[in-house]
Parts: sequence; structure tokens; C-alpha cells
Amino acid sequence: MDQTDTPAFSILDLAPVPRGSTPGDALRNTLDLARHAERWGYTRYWLAEHHNMTGIASAATAVVIGQVAAATRTIRVGAGGIMLPNHSPLVIAEQFGTLEALYPGRIDLGLGRAPGTDQLTLRALRRDPAAAEDFPQDVLELQALFGPEQPGQRIRAVPGMGLNVPLWILGSSLYGAQLAATLGLPYAFASHFAPDALMQALQVYREMFRPSAQLQRPYAMVGVNVIAADTDAEARRLFTSPQQSFTHLVRGTRGQLPPPIDDIESYWSPMEKMQASRMLACSFVGAADTVRQGLTDFLAQTGADELIVASAIYDHAARLRSYEILANVRGAMRRA
Repeated sequence: MDQTDTPAFSILDLAPVPRGSTPGDALRNTLDLARHAERWGYTRYWLAEHHNMTGIASAATAVVIGQVAAATRTIRVGAGGIMLPNHSPLVIAEQFGTLEALYPGRIDLGLGRAPGTDQLTLRALRRDPAAAEDFPQDVLELQALFGPEQPGQRIRAVPGMGLNVPLWILGSSLYGAQLAATLGLPYAFASHFAPDALMQALQVYREMFRPSAQLQRPYAMVGVNVIAADTDAEARRLFTSPQQSFTHLVRGTRGQLPPPIDDIESYWSPMEKMQASRMLACSFVGAADTVRQGLTDFLAQTGADELIVASAIYDHAARLRSYEILANVRGAMRRA
């Protein structure tokens, strides 16, 4: 990316289920947001695999990606990500090969090493908790399944073989950065909820990167939360929904996305505030000018090639408005 360019802006949608609604409502909101995102010029629209979480509706990630791709025409659609230790590489190659066959040139496959759930649910998925140790080999196997047929090859992904679906490595630690660099793959860092190692991971990735057939230069995507509204005060109030959700994580409880509240300080303890705020450190909350200044500084600090933006906002109309404001912010950054 030329340093004078404004990085691409993309969307990470966890298909949040607001309190009092259903997963079906959440998925219909996903399709509506994706259509708007395409019109507003976002580069890609990713969904993430989570299991046994009442507040997230994207468990069957490949299925939802197919629906989003069918509801749009040009925006790239993909996984941010598929938790590969939960699956056979062949099954993922077939699923994403099918998506690429139906929507050629529009499908991304981001791969994570974490289970995306708790250990009890991991056993319900019929996977060995030790499967994460095979992650590098599984990535290579998946890469080979998307490649051209080799002499004597007996196991093929159909569809999938020869389609070269772009792979990404996702991570929140140095492990993913090192693997992405070694394999010459683009790297996406989950700083929208685990920002502690962000700068070190980006440095490791860039310094260790080795060119590959897929990618000649390092390409780093960075996750952020953006809650934008017409005023700073309105945005801060909307932000109390993810603040409550992260407080629930600290407390060891989960649930649907709560509505915003007037006074977050009365909701969390000082210790909960410190822990939740640390996880939400890469969050940009406010009206357009506030968000633009925050993102400008963040991009200068990280040198990110692309931002992928999560916005856990309770009201769907307010969520749409947030992404619309962000699209206008990027337009202003490009003009500047």
C-alpha cells in the first residue's frame, strides 16, 4: 500500500443478538447491513465462528457467508474467521470451494487457532482440544486442497481444487504473526477485543515476512471497534452496550447484547472497568470528527493496510448510521 493511500475499511459482523430479539432477527440485520455496506464502499464483509453463545448468531459461518454473498453483488465476503481446529481441512475446503464457485473472486477465508467457544462446547463439536497444535499443518493441508491437482493426488476438494481461495491468518498473539509471516499470508490482528500484543505482533509479522505465491509484501489488517453517532454524547451512550458485554465477560457470564444505559459507572466496579476498558482499548467512539481524529492517529501508529470494524450497537438503525458515518469519515480522510 502506498503511504499516501487511505487504508481499506471493512466490516466484522458477529451477527449480535440484541436482548429481546432472536437469532433470526440478527441474521436478517446482517443481510441488511451487508447491502448497505456494499453501497457505502466497504471492501469486505466478514463473519466469525462462535458456538454456544446466545448473543452471537454466526455459528454456521459458511452458511451465513453464502447468504450475504447472495444478497450482495460486489463486496468481498468471508470468514473472520473459521476456527480451523474445530474442522477437517477437507470439509472447509469443500465449503469455501463451493462459495468461491458460486461467487467467484469474492470469497475470503480467515483462519483462527482458538476454538471460538469453551472447552465443554469444544467436546460437543467432537474435536480434540489438542487439535490446535496441528494448526500450521492444517493450514498447509487446506492450502494444498485449494491448489492445482498434483500427480497421483487421491484426495480432492470438489468444489475447491484449483480455486486458490485467499487465506488469511488471524491472531491476537505473536504465534499467528509468526505463522502468517512464515507462510507469506495476510495477517489480521484481533485488537478489537485483545489489543495487548498489537504493536509487537505487527513488528514480528513485518520483519519475518517471506513472499509467497499469494502475497509478495506483508499485508496487515487490524480490528477496531467504532461507535459513531451524530454527537459524541449519543455515541458514548451507544458504547455502553459493548461495555456491558465486556463486563459480562469479566464476570464469567454471557448473554444477548444489552441495550444502552445512561450511567455505565454505576454498572461496573473499578476492577471490572479496568479489565473491560483494557480489552476495548482499540475503540473509537464519537461523532464524525472525533472518530476521524482517533482513527488517523491509530493508523499513523500502526501503519495498518486495512481496518476491519466491529460495531456492537443494540439498535439496528443506530448501527447502520454508525457505519454510514464511518464511510463518510473514510471519504473525508481520502480527500484530505
